[in-house]
Amino acid sequence: MTEAVDGARLGSSRGEGTGASERGRPGSARSAFFVAAGILLSRLTGLIRQRVFSHYFGLRNDVADAFTAALRIPNFLQNLFGEGALSASFIPVYASLLARGDRREADRLAGAIASGLALIVSVLVLVGVVATPLFIAAIAPGFHGEKRALTIQIVRVLFPGAGLLVMSAWCLGVLNSHHRFLLSYASSVMWNAAMIATLVIFGGTELPRLAILLAWGSVAGCVLQFLVLVPVVWRVAPDLRFALDTTSDHVRTIASNFTPVLVSRGVVQVSAYIDALLASLLGTGAVTGLQNASTLYTLPVSLFGMSVSAAELPAMSSIASGDAAAIDAVRRRLNIGLRRIAYFVVPSAMAFLALGDVVVGALFQTGRFDRIDSLYVWGILAGSAVGLLASTLGRLYSSTYYALRDTKTPLRFAIVRVVLTTVLGYLFAIPLPPALGLPRMWGAAGLTASAGIAGWVEMLLLRTTLNRRIGDTGLTVPYVVQLWGAAAAGAAGAWTLKLTIGPRDPILLAAVVLGAYAVVYIGATVGLRVPEAGSVIARLKRSS
Repeated sequence: MTEAVDGARLGSSRGEGTGASERGRPGSARSAFFVAAGILLSRLTGLIRQRVFSHYFGLRNDVADAFTAALRIPNFLQNLFGEGALSASFIPVYASLLARGDRREADRLAGAIASGLALIVSVLVLVGVVATPLFIAAIAPGFHGEKRALTIQIVRVLFPGAGLLVMSAWCLGVLNSHHRFLLSYASSVMWNAAMIATLVIFGGTELPRLAILLAWGSVAGCVLQFLVLVPVVWRVAPDLRFALDTTSDHVRTIASNFTPVLVSRGVVQVSAYIDALLASLLGTGAVTGLQNASTLYTLPVSLFGMSVSAAELPAMSSIASGDAAAIDAVRRRLNIGLRRIAYFVVPSAMAFLALGDVVVGALFQTGRFDRIDSLYVWGILAGSAVGLLASTLGRLYSSTYYALRDTKTPLRFAIVRVVLTTVLGYLFAIPLPPALGLPRMWGAAGLTASAGIAGWVEMLLLRTTLNRRIGDTGLTVPYVVQLWGAAAAGAAGAWTLKLTIGPRDPILLAAVVLGAYAVVYIGATVGLRVPEAGSVIARLKRSS
């Protein structure tokens, strides 16, 4: 593993440093690098999994839609209940105990949370298996007959695995607080690998049976992921004792924070739920197309938004207090993180908008997944570019509120986003395509675009309110213009190259076109003396 990015090179244009904790904690750039590395490993195997899935299932068939919709239901539980709400409510309290040197009390707290979580999740899994038909009616009202019956079968297999993924999220919270980021986020490689192996071994099976076997492969992957994390948790927290504890003030603090964080951190999952519901009304292929696009547009959110936010939450939590110096330190860390996120997310959004067919073709165009499917997923992906930057910046703003022990403000703005997502999503997906003379399946692109608009509203509300509390934060106009200008120049050059080359093997075309796009973007930002570009060049030199 190469060294972390030099924090000083990631400073803002005003010359701010990394803001690393003065108590000897790792710098934010180093922590974010390890988070990003773990997420990258996970996402790369996720892309391979989705490519293999596309090869065997294609896009425009009922079995692909059934499995994709089924996978969303237990994953909704894991993402919302586990990684989102648990991490944001648990880590600030646990990390603050570690920062004070009270490791024994911190480990007791972790054990109590694990015990309560295991009990709650067991009940939820049992209810989920029994009440699956009700969930299907709620999340996929457009499914009927054999398609609906197959979806119910798959969900009942998947639910126990979701419970294990929630417990893996508890492991992630413990390890992140001890600054063990790489394994936390790379562990889901096991889940992806199990599903890939299932597809390769049983790929010749008829599709309905293959979908059931793949669900069992998912459960096996959940078991492997949890087993990889547990031994490391025991090493960093040797005083863990599993016992229910409702009297501890720390447990009560986490419990009181859990509900508002459950809603505010889970807004992306709620939005995804709404999108899946509406997509089920758009005809065969819309649900799977939306999932393929989601696999791509969540990649920069995870790599750059989640990596920085996950690294900053324990760091900010350990230094945040009411005095002016601590608030100033939090503000500096936030501004540096926002710049770091934007440098990578802006070109990602431009690539999805202008070169999405190249990206989708390289990753998914194989077997039953053809060029027409690639163009359809590109349309959905282009819609996601609308709010990509806002979603990633908003994640870091939310983490800052949680570090300051404020869970109510993000909750209010999350509710606003959910309402906007629902209203705009319906308008953009259902009545708008026919009004424009488009087939109704193109309403899926309206779903991602409307979610992006709602994301901008939420992010701006978060920023405005926080600025009144801790001072000026956000990206400067010149910096934003530089990034979008460099991305536009790169897209123009890459588009011209794509037209010149013409139809080629999708993977070869992507290597040439996207490679040229990256070179132009990095070169332009280096020429404009963007500090983050210098960090990228320095890392490339150290890696060579």
